[in-house]
Amino acid sequence: MNQERLDQFLGKALNDLGASVSAVLISLGDSLGYYRALAVGQLTAAELAAETDTNERYAREWLGNQVAGGYVDYDPVSRRYFLNAEQRACLADPQGPVDLPAAYEIVRDLFHVRDRAIANFSTGEGMEWGEHDKCLFSGTERFFRASYRMYLLQSWLPAFDGLTTKLQRGGRVADIGCGHGASTLLMARAFPHSEFIGIDYHPASIAVARRHAAHGGVNNVRFEVADASSYDVASADLVAFFDCLHDMSDPAGAALHARESLKPGGHCMIVEPLAGDGLEQNLNPVGRLYYGVSTLVCVPVSLAGKGPALGAQAGESSLRKVLTEGGFSQIRRAAQTPFNMVLEARP
Repeated sequence: MNQERLDQFLGKALNDLGASVSAVLISLGDSLGYYRALAVGQLTAAELAAETDTNERYAREWLGNQVAGGYVDYDPVSRRYFLNAEQRACLADPQGPVDLPAAYEIVRDLFHVRDRAIANFSTGEGMEWGEHDKCLFSGTERFFRASYRMYLLQSWLPAFDGLTTKLQRGGRVADIGCGHGASTLLMARAFPHSEFIGIDYHPASIAVARRHAAHGGVNNVRFEVADASSYDVASADLVAFFDCLHDMSDPAGAALHARESLKPGGHCMIVEPLAGDGLEQNLNPVGRLYYGVSTLVCVPVSLAGKGPALGAQAGESSLRKVLTEGGFSQIRRAAQTPFNMVLEARP
């Protein structure tokens, strides 16, 4: 045994163990309003507890964990705690670049499904999206909404030749696998002369999306419960799949139906997790995250319908094969972020 390698591995494992325990505390801090309170100004533990109507002793221990992990800053002279600008942007700003607490709502669900996952590993069976805890649905909406807000209108749609002009004048868009409708509503608000249809096979998610639309007064959108291979939309200028095609039990069938739903000259947008085509290309923090979530969410959802289980790290070659099987002949990578690739497919 190499002592240096052992020490390095144990150091890494200790860091991961601390992060795992802290995941629960990050979720608690979000729910209790701790991050929002600390974003306003510097507070002692007692002041934080008073601001949030919580117990000071619990707040003080939570703060110790957060400072040790680098999620909260601390001034030992004044004994006050606070968020710096970068921490505020990721932990307490709804308009920020990343909604980190939302990701930990997804993590909450992964522990809910642990026993089911053990059984599925033995049987090879799957687990439908709707069988997960509701924290997965709300956490997914929050986490992905931040990246959609940052990239969708500013760079992804403009990367599709002539598409924004079509939508400004008045077009039709089908958003497949829309979940709670974050991407659909973002586009609908930006293009009031166009019609938007959000499609998802999970009735509870569609109910939430409808409430969001009604609450926001967005009138050029509707949400429907339907499968990705059977929804009724014709002459669409855009059919979009946001972070969902790899989950589907019949991704090629979904691609085929998307092609059939497009008008001549229409576009299909496929937003997928960024990944290389081989394991060795994905051995990085992003790959680790996506392989983990995929093991417990993406692969089981596809296997529940006897699908190919592409997984969240499918890679561009696998996605191109699916789109080609669906009848698309023109496929290109239109845009890319640190977490996503955006493909454009046209007949």
